[in-house]
Amino acid sequence: MVACSRCPRLVEWRERVAGEKVRRFADDNYWGKPVPSFGDPQARLLVVGLAPAAHGGNRTGRIFTGDRSGDWLYRALHRAGFANQPTSVHRRDGLKLRDCYITAVIHCAPPGNKPLREEIENCRPFLVREVELLNQLRVVVALGRLAFDAAIGLIGLAQLASEEGATRVRKPNFAHGAEAGLHGGITLVASFHPSQQNTFTGRLTEPMLDRVFERAREIVMG
Repeated sequence: MVACSRCPRLVEWRERVAGEKVRRFADDNYWGKPVPSFGDPQARLLVVGLAPAAHGGNRTGRIFTGDRSGDWLYRALHRAGFANQPTSVHRRDGLKLRDCYITAVIHCAPPGNKPLREEIENCRPFLVREVELLNQLRVVVALGRLAFDAAIGLIGLAQLASEEGATRVRKPNFAHGAEAGLHGGITLVASFHPSQQNTFTGRLTEPMLDRVFERAREIVMG
């Protein structure tokens, strides 16, 4: 993953950001490469985000690390018992995930936080392989609509049994806290993304995000 260069637009952007930096991180040595996933390989919870932040994961080299979204995410994971500490500053800060694995729809920071469809498709094989390897998976928490759609497209909605056989299930609408059954007995739980656009406006609050991971814990513990 770290050596991937399939998307010229993303390669150019992540490297330009790493070279130009911003004033507050002028002394940092930016990662500037695809940001790998992170967590427990035996995890029953998978968290899917959108992409690394230009001055977050693209700087630190660890997903959801060094930005406001990560502050919200790891705080909630810690409260729910999925992380050993509530903060994430850099990739050697001692953070460990318990029964949780974090990935993203794409692994390079996109301009304007908006990946193109072909870039999502280029990165899809990494997500496919991760889901294959996470053989204890019980819950997927999707942070945002794109992650929600990606999880459904990748794993597939579970089909309900009826007298006539399997019944196709209509794709659920994305909404914070919405749930859907996926193949293999996996439950998909939707959440608004903890971006500043959502947290600064109050669209997503800490109790709302906490409830999502409390629900994930309930499902994992069965």
